[in-house]
Amino acid sequence: MADSSSSSNNSSSSLRDLTHTAASQLVHWREPKKSAAAFGLSLLVLLSLATLSVISVVSYLLLACLCVTITFRVYKSVIQAVQKSDEGHPFRSLLERDISVSSESVRQLADQFLIHLNWFSNQTRRLLLVEDLVDSLKLAAVTWVMTYVGAVFNGVTILILADIIFFTTPLIYQKKKAQIDRHVEAVRLKLEETLQR
Repeated sequence: MADSSSSSNNSSSSLRDLTHTAASQLVHWREPKKSAAAFGLSLLVLLSLATLSVISVVSYLLLACLCVTITFRVYKSVIQAVQKSDEGHPFRSLLERDISVSSESVRQLADQFLIHLNWFSNQTRRLLLVEDLVDSLKLAAVTWVMTYVGAVFNGVTILILADIIFFTTPLIYQKKKAQIDRHVEAVRLKLEETLQR
């Protein structure tokens, strides 16, 4: 029994590490084609959500996917007929791949979700019922500022800006690292001087 829990923790940890590594490689543009595709697709979806309803965006995405796959399937069938080859279905390897979700992984995700939900519930109760006055006042200040942010931007606009910042900041930092580090150091020294007075 202990072996199964340690192996599930190891698989959960390795999955988390793999996800973190893949996301880091995308954001740092280690593979520019994949990063450009991820950035372009995420920006396209967010811009579509800004102008269309969710149902329309999902329908258009599925329709575009079907157009590509059907066209590719017909193209491969015509090529096979002309060349008189018997390669079979072009998506056979994908169709034969097992994509079922194991009950163990669902349990792990549910356990993780439950941990986060309980933490969120406790923090919400603590802040709204003023267990600590300073923390509750901080929450009040943040929510007050967010009312102004909400008046200027809607949620999708903030997501679009976050997406652009998420993909461009590491790239800009890599290209201008020396200048950015020099300016950050100057600001840090100024702040230290100001705080010591």
